[in-house]
Amino acid sequence: MVKVQINIARMASLSTTVSKVLDICNNPASSPNDLNRVISLDPVLTGQVIKLINSAYYSLPNRVTSLTRAIIILGVNTVKNLVLATSVLASFRKNQIQGSFSTDAYWAHCLGVGTVCKAIAKMCQVPALEQEEYFVAGLLHDLGKLPMIACFDDLYQQAVKAADNENIPLIHAERRYFGFDHCQVGRLISAKWKLDHKMRDAIAYHHEPLSQNNEPNKLLLYMSLANQVSNQFQIGGAGDKYADELLMISLSERIGIAHNTLKTMKSMMLEEIEKAKIFLGK
Repeated sequence: MVKVQINIARMASLSTTVSKVLDICNNPASSPNDLNRVISLDPVLTGQVIKLINSAYYSLPNRVTSLTRAIIILGVNTVKNLVLATSVLASFRKNQIQGSFSTDAYWAHCLGVGTVCKAIAKMCQVPALEQEEYFVAGLLHDLGKLPMIACFDDLYQQAVKAADNENIPLIHAERRYFGFDHCQVGRLISAKWKLDHKMRDAIAYHHEPLSQNNEPNKLLLYMSLANQVSNQFQIGGAGDKYADELLMISLSERIGIAHNTLKTMKSMMLEEIEKAKIFLGK
């Protein structure tokens, strides 16, 4: 774990601009003008937001050319999550995963979890201006695997093979081979970047969402279910082929979604993944 902690410590922190964006959005007294003023000082980030809002991911009828207009249309919370997602992905997406699974397969899985998580939030009538947070949580849920692979690729390949051969969740194989797992590592990363506590908990406990003493937050429940659905569909892959049917049923009942409904989401998921590839610069 020490080697992984050193790897995380060496990671670049989120930029000053992103930190200011998060502070502004967490302050109820802040206004859209405050957000516009901070983002507009970063031309690269401004360009990314404008590019995203004009992509197929949003499918807006008219082109948006100003940051002010983008904030008005998307809302402060959505813009915050777009800034967070693009900044975090910029830290990782150029990293090539060696051996354990392919980089493209990894990001396809993450995009899949993000799109299903957002779809579940929509089905559960989460307000539209809050739904982007569910996509971002799904997109970031497996970040903890990347430092483990960077530090111990050969050993991580063994854990992936063991999970596949024994038909067990990868997290169990990780604990056997390392004594810790990608959820713990993901929590360290999210703490370094000062993500909010709901996002941290969703990343840290998405394999064991019902084991917490406190009432799990919706972000955790939806993301955990989305991860299992994505494993079941086997779109992309982040080393974990195990789909926990009992957990899916439990989560579906807890959330109030018919389990059979989830099994019809594959075509939607593939379509939305194509649109969401814009986040990866594709």
